[in-house]
Amino acid sequence: MLMPTIDIRLFMTAMLALAPVLVSGAEVASRLSEIQLPAGFSIRVFAGDVPNARSMAVSDAGVLYVGTRSKDVVYALRDSNGDGQADERYVVARGLDMPNGVAWHAGALYIAENERIVRLPDIDARLDNPPEPERVYGPLPAETHHGWRYLAVGPDGWLYVTIGAPCNVCDEGDPFATIARVRPDGSGFEVYARGIRNSVGLTWHPETGDLWFTDNGRDWMGDDMPPCELNRADRPGLHFGFPACHAGSILDPEFGETGDCERFQPPIQALGPHVAPLGLTFLSGEHLPREYRGQLLIAEHGSWNRSEKIGYRLMLVTIDGDQATDYRPFATGWLDGEQAWGRPVDVLQLPDGALLVTDDHAGVIYRITYAAMSAGADIAYDDSNDSVIP
Repeated sequence: MLMPTIDIRLFMTAMLALAPVLVSGAEVASRLSEIQLPAGFSIRVFAGDVPNARSMAVSDAGVLYVGTRSKDVVYALRDSNGDGQADERYVVARGLDMPNGVAWHAGALYIAENERIVRLPDIDARLDNPPEPERVYGPLPAETHHGWRYLAVGPDGWLYVTIGAPCNVCDEGDPFATIARVRPDGSGFEVYARGIRNSVGLTWHPETGDLWFTDNGRDWMGDDMPPCELNRADRPGLHFGFPACHAGSILDPEFGETGDCERFQPPIQALGPHVAPLGLTFLSGEHLPREYRGQLLIAEHGSWNRSEKIGYRLMLVTIDGDQATDYRPFATGWLDGEQAWGRPVDVLQLPDGALLVTDDHAGVIYRITYAAMSAGADIAYDDSNDSVIP
């Protein structure tokens, strides 16, 4: 069966509509009153002027590292006076190839580029004079379609890296459409899970240690098919269906056959269609109300090819054991009609309970807090304190 062709005019119109229009933290802050949050939560700008801010990792010393996709740099941000806003910014790596994924492990920053994983050792102490990146593992596939990688350190101490399908829908075999892992010294590379079209978000359950991850559903099956996915892997070797089966029950018109979906691991939760779920984190700590502890927060980057846009929000998934019982909005307001002024990418919880959210469209990082927290309880942004060090 022939697959639908992409209307290049539709694609270009969508891409132009998503072009970044806000880069000033002060400008973004002026719109934060539009963000709707649950009672008791508030939002402010943690850092402005962080172009194409994507995945995050925080060091033991509290330095925040931020990867990029359309830029070639990795940032380091520090809130040196503890007021809930970054007052120092550094560029710790340049000239990289889609350095989307970042992870902190054993005193070093690991970065996933398109074709390799590199490391910056002892970088916390060298922010103003960073070392050259050391190669850890490579080559990874050079295909750039879904080639921006997420990187995270599992409870087993291995580096987990996503390797998306190099297409909308195809079957290219390993290592495409997988989550792989490798030891921090670059040895032991192996595929951990298969049948995953494009995951850009990994996390582990704080009690069971199971891997949970998002997956972006395929395009061109209509506005409402298929849903994107939240998945769980409690062991290596599972297959999640792509390209034959989508969202646990929808056969692909080209690659699927009757009975295929019964052979694969179904999602824990079907997410919105084409919402592009990316980063996710389990919420924890006494700083949050009890009903949020242990629940999962997902950043939905937002659709680009639906007739009506959807996503551009943070969603809360309520977890009971190994099952999802609810899926509802946590933060909305970045989508104004059909015009998006922000696109959430990654979510990270700090030790004080505050949530950081990157926005690659506006080029900022938000800080969301609950009323019981002492810092960052309003929507103000003061850019006079920024000390930007290129």
